[in-house]
Amino acid sequence: MTQWTSSVGAQKLARLLGSQGGGHGVVTPFGGRRSPAYRSLADGIRLLVLEGRVPVAARLPAERELAAALAVSRTTVAAAYEALRGEGFLESRRGSGSWTSVPAGNPLPTRGLDPLPPEAVGSVIDLGCAALPAPEPWLTRAFQGALEELPPYAHTHGDYPAGLPSLRQALADRYTARGIPTMPEQIMVTTGAMGGVAAICRLMAGRGERVAVESPSYANVLQLMREAGTRLVPVAMGDRLTGWDLPAWRQVLRDAAPRMAYVIADFHNPTGALASEEQRRDLVEAARAAGTVLIADETMTDLLLDDEVDMPRPVCAFDPAGSAVVTVGSASKSFWAGLRIGWVRAAPDIIRTLVAARAYADLGTPVVEQLAVTWLLTTDGWDAAVDIRRATSRENRAAVVDAVRRHLPDWEFTVPHGGLTLWVRTGGLSGSRIAEAGERLGVRVPSGPRFGVDGAFEGYVRLPFTVSGAVAEQAASRLAEAARLVASGATAAVEAPRTYVA
Repeated sequence: MTQWTSSVGAQKLARLLGSQGGGHGVVTPFGGRRSPAYRSLADGIRLLVLEGRVPVAARLPAERELAAALAVSRTTVAAAYEALRGEGFLESRRGSGSWTSVPAGNPLPTRGLDPLPPEAVGSVIDLGCAALPAPEPWLTRAFQGALEELPPYAHTHGDYPAGLPSLRQALADRYTARGIPTMPEQIMVTTGAMGGVAAICRLMAGRGERVAVESPSYANVLQLMREAGTRLVPVAMGDRLTGWDLPAWRQVLRDAAPRMAYVIADFHNPTGALASEEQRRDLVEAARAAGTVLIADETMTDLLLDDEVDMPRPVCAFDPAGSAVVTVGSASKSFWAGLRIGWVRAAPDIIRTLVAARAYADLGTPVVEQLAVTWLLTTDGWDAAVDIRRATSRENRAAVVDAVRRHLPDWEFTVPHGGLTLWVRTGGLSGSRIAEAGERLGVRVPSGPRFGVDGAFEGYVRLPFTVSGAVAEQAASRLAEAARLVASGATAAVEAPRTYVA
C-alpha cells in the first residue's frame, strides 16, 4: 500500500539534528565528534529515521536548502545523501527529490507480541504483555454478583448488540461524573477496546483510507489497521517522545486529510506520555477543521500513579457537539485483561450505525462479563480494584526503573506519571537484536519497531510494569547480558535458563 508522503523542511531538519546534541551516541555536525562532516550528517539523519522523529517516506529538503540551514557546503549534504542512498535510508528520483526509507529486506518485527501460554511461566520472564493479574477479591465478587443478576437475562435470546442497558447506563453515568454529560444512547459495549477500534475502522476507514497515528503507537492497533488495508500516516511524538507535536499534527491533518486519527492521550502506549489540556483542545480543533474523526483511546485513563499530577479532562470534553471525537474505553488495563469488556462513546447516530453493522461482525458481547463490569461500576468494586491496580503498578514501576538503571546505566527513558509501560532507548543498540537475544536468555520484550510504521524505533524496547522484586532484577540482568551479546556480535549460541525466581 503506497504511503502518504510528508515533507521535512530544511529549518526543521536542522533543529532535529541539533537536538541530538551528541549525547546519545549520535554522530552529528553538532556533537563535537572527529568524523567527516558528511558522515556525521548522514548518521544524524539515519538515526532520526530509525527513531521515528522523521517519518519513513518523508521528502527531505533539497541539498542547497539544507546546506544553507546547517551552514555547511552543498558538497557535504550531497555526500551525506549519497551515503544514505547507499545504506538504503534514502531514495531519490531525478527531478522529484529524495525520500527517507529503510533498507529493503530488513527483517524488523511489526506485529505485537502474543501472550505466552500459561505453561511457559517459570521458564521465561514475559515482558511482552502490559497486563497484570486480576485484583482479587474483586474479580470473584464481580462474577458472584453477575451470577445473581443473570436469571432474567437467561430467559432471553442473550444477544445485545449495543450492550446490556444496565451497563450502558453505568458507563454513561461514569462519563457524566467525569464532567462529560452522556446518555446510554451514546454507548456501545464491545468485546474489549480492540473490538471497539475494529468496529470503528470498519465503519469509518475502509481499504485505502488514510489514518493518522502517533509514532510510536500501540502495536496491536497498528497491525489491525494494516490488515484492514488502511494507509497509516505516522505523526512523530514531540521532542524526546514525551508529548504531542501539534504543528506536525496540524500539517498532517491539513495536508493528508486522513479520514480518521487514532491517539492515546492518557499515558500513551508505549511512551507513557500524558497529553496536556491545551494539546487535547488543539488536537480536537485541528481534527474538526480537517474533517477527521479523532479516535481517543482511554484504556489507560485510570492508571494515574503520581498523586501530585492532575488528570486533564477527557479528549471528548473538547468536542461538546460530538462531531469530531469517538472515545474507546476498556476494563482490561484498569481491571483485568481477561475481562474482555470495552466500550465506544460517540454521538447517538454513530452508535446506531455501529450497532447496525455489528450483525455482520460478532453480534454482541458476552452477557455474564457485562454483568460483572456492571456490578463493579455500580458498587465500590471498580474504584477499590483500581486502587489495587495503581498500588501494584506503582511498586512495579519503581522496581523496573531501579533495576534497569543499575544493570543498564546507558539506557535512557523518561519515567511516566502513569500507565503500564516504560519506553527505553537502548544505548544505540538494535532493539530487535536485543529482543532476539533476550528471548534465548529467558526474558521476552517487544522491540521498538513493533510500535512504529515501516521500521522506525529500532533503537528502543518497551518494558511494562508487570514484575517486581527478584523477577524485575533478573529481567534487567538478562537484558543487560543480551545487550552485551548484541554489542559484541556474539548472539548465535545462547541457551535460555530453565527457571527463574518468582
